[in-house]
Amino acid sequence: MKTLRRLIYGEVLVAVAFVTLSFLALFFFFDFVEELQNVGKNGGAYQISHAFYFVLLLVPSHLYELLPISVLIGTIFVMARLAQSSEFTILRTSGLGPTLALRNLMGLGLAFVLLTFAVGDYLSPLCDRYGQLLKSRYLGQITVGQTGAWLRERQADRSYAVNVTTLTPEGNPKGIRIFEFNKDGQWVALTKAQVGLLSTDDAWNLQGVERDELTRVNGESTLARKYAASQRWPTGITSEMISVALLKPDRMGTLDLFQYIQHLIDNGQTTQRFEIEFWKKVFYPLSCLVMVVLALPFAYLHFRSGNIAGHVFGGVLAGISFFLLNNVFSYVGNINSWAPWFAAAAPGLLYTLASLAAFGWLVIRQ
Repeated sequence: MKTLRRLIYGEVLVAVAFVTLSFLALFFFFDFVEELQNVGKNGGAYQISHAFYFVLLLVPSHLYELLPISVLIGTIFVMARLAQSSEFTILRTSGLGPTLALRNLMGLGLAFVLLTFAVGDYLSPLCDRYGQLLKSRYLGQITVGQTGAWLRERQADRSYAVNVTTLTPEGNPKGIRIFEFNKDGQWVALTKAQVGLLSTDDAWNLQGVERDELTRVNGESTLARKYAASQRWPTGITSEMISVALLKPDRMGTLDLFQYIQHLIDNGQTTQRFEIEFWKKVFYPLSCLVMVVLALPFAYLHFRSGNIAGHVFGGVLAGISFFLLNNVFSYVGNINSWAPWFAAAAPGLLYTLASLAAFGWLVIRQ
């Protein structure tokens, strides 16, 4: 069994590595060509070396997105080639039964699951953040949408709506507006600050502060304006929460996304979209298992009487349809308020059952 496992694992790993490197090289070329239009901007500060480094930092994100489809293409190619050359038939006569073949491929799939999880949860978010800071350093500040990033927080009997216009090259919020409301939902103050320095003691050190405060006494309202060079504002809003406005939820780490969901729940905000993304982050690495299960039936086909390229192309299309269905379920689940875990897990369950059914039918037929 060790010899059989070494043969199959070696073939699949080489094929998956080749497919992955081919895809990454293609994406790297397209990203680099697109990034060349920024070279020379900001007074020539952004040079071609910076563009190259930025595109290089995008590679982990592409690797995370491409690993499952690369696993599918590589595994299908190996299984189909073994079937065409009758090597898999020889392996079957040597004791490689259907259950053992499935178990061996599942073991390899688990290794790809761990790799995908590590890249998507640790390497990709870190590289994306460094890439944003690199561009902000040499191209200027990071703009967060048309109106900036909006966050909400509750503290005792007060609630706050925080607007951050941009981020500095160091990742600190800039152009800050903090709208303060009392327990009855009435506006009581507006604090503006040029920049906020994030500290480790759950507070922002606001710089260049302008505060408008409304006082209501006996039906009369008085508006007072104050200025300060600096002011400490206690808050639980972290830099990771602000980065949600910069990075897509699927580019965040699972733990960061979970903490942000808890922050939204604590402040009475809707979490449906982010919960679906969280469960997609949980189930996405498992799609590598779905891909190897989808590829195994190709080892039981007879290619001497048919076209191997057509079968492989059909398998690739099936894999692409899985990812399309995965995105469709996310949008439909968000619109129809489905259970987040169901919207994220349903495509994988459907394709796994379909693959196992096809595998069982081929085994019985053979």
